[in-house]
Amino acid sequence: MSDILRTPGPFANRSRAVTHRLPGGGGTVWALATARDKTAGVEAQTTDLLLVIDGYLRAAGTDRTRLLRAEVFMADLSGKAAMDAAWTRWLPEGCGPVRSAVQTPMPAGDLVEIIVTAALPGGAA
Repeated sequence: MSDILRTPGPFANRSRAVTHRLPGGGGTVWALATARDKTAGVEAQTTDLLLVIDGYLRAAGTDRTRLLRAEVFMADLSGKAAMDAAWTRWLPEGCGPVRSAVQTPMPAGDLVEIIVTAALPGGAA
């Protein structure tokens, strides 16, 4: 079994999530999501994509309380307050990762994309 597990993305050369497991336990998971409903506004897209991220984290054996880093890409930073509202509802207090938000051109309909890095639980000490 490989120590790297890839969750295929929509294109052959890209993954939606990658998990790297260390011998003896622990490791890191990276996951990327955009909203499934491209007609929704920023807050609804953020809420939806965070649910997608939850699924990737759960499949890897971790959860949102173990986030280390988040990179937020937005079509327009004027929607940052709406994205922040969804983010704040989703993330338990005291579990905030290092996070940045940048504005960048996005594919049609995508208003927000988030990439997260999370720690996997370690093995027995």
